[in-house]
Amino acid sequence: MTPRWKVCGVTDIDIGLAAVDAGADAVGFVFYERSPRAVSAERAAEIAAGLPRETWRMGVFVDAGRDEIERTIDIVDLDFVQLSGDEPPAAAAGLSRHAFKALRLEPEMDVDAVRALAEPFASCTLLVDTAAEGEYGGTGRTANWTAAAALAREHRLMLAGGLTSDNVAEAIATVRPWAIDVSSGLELEPGEKSPRLIREFASVLESLR
Repeated sequence: MTPRWKVCGVTDIDIGLAAVDAGADAVGFVFYERSPRAVSAERAAEIAAGLPRETWRMGVFVDAGRDEIERTIDIVDLDFVQLSGDEPPAAAAGLSRHAFKALRLEPEMDVDAVRALAEPFASCTLLVDTAAEGEYGGTGRTANWTAAAALAREHRLMLAGGLTSDNVAEAIATVRPWAIDVSSGLELEPGEKSPRLIREFASVLESLR
């Protein structure tokens, strides 16, 4: 079965609608001010208001406080929260929305090490991304697919990290994720997404059905 997919780092309504028109199940709003894809809660709310209600709204946070997360949930009407920083397991407990926890995997990490990293976040949906010094996603580098595949056999998993129309079919065949998360692979430059690249990505997914 073709996985669900999210276009992350949406910063304007035209890109949000392009993602919806291409068949994306979710859009992601980045609430991390150091990201080139960052938006305010108020801006994200404006975009979200123009999207179909059935499209999931996901908020991406990096080491944000609980009050900030809950305030943003209320303003944007988020469906899910993505914790993409160095949050402890307790950060996901008691949130008013289900949390996805990003695990940034080193290329050389073996399966046992990855399982140990994931185990404290059993209450979350796991998102596998690429480890890069000082970065919290959107690096354009592919993740550790071998370790991700092992996790995907045991957990509901969303795969991120350097996915493009050129490699997403291989990634899906290798990892068998529940969902995929694409951001930099749809961009002409950091933060500038292309409707054409979104359509090309969607066309590859459609061919896998």
